[in-house]
Amino acid sequence: MSENEGTESNAKNPTDLTFRDTEELTRFVTDTGKILPRKYTGLTSKQQRHISRVIKQSRSMLLMK
Repeated sequence: MSENEGTESNAKNPTDLTFRDTEELTRFVTDTGKILPRKYTGLTSKQQRHISRVIKQSRSMLLMK
């Protein structure tokens, strides 16, 4: 197993995401556009609130559906 394989530290920190990062934000949304709950995303409460806020901003700017 390589050094970087299977580690979450390589993933972008969810609190660093902005409304312009639509490709990254799609990981936290279902196919129908609903925001996934913490149970499935594995985020902390603070991160989940941030992701929800950013997704809603992205939707209002018509960058996401």
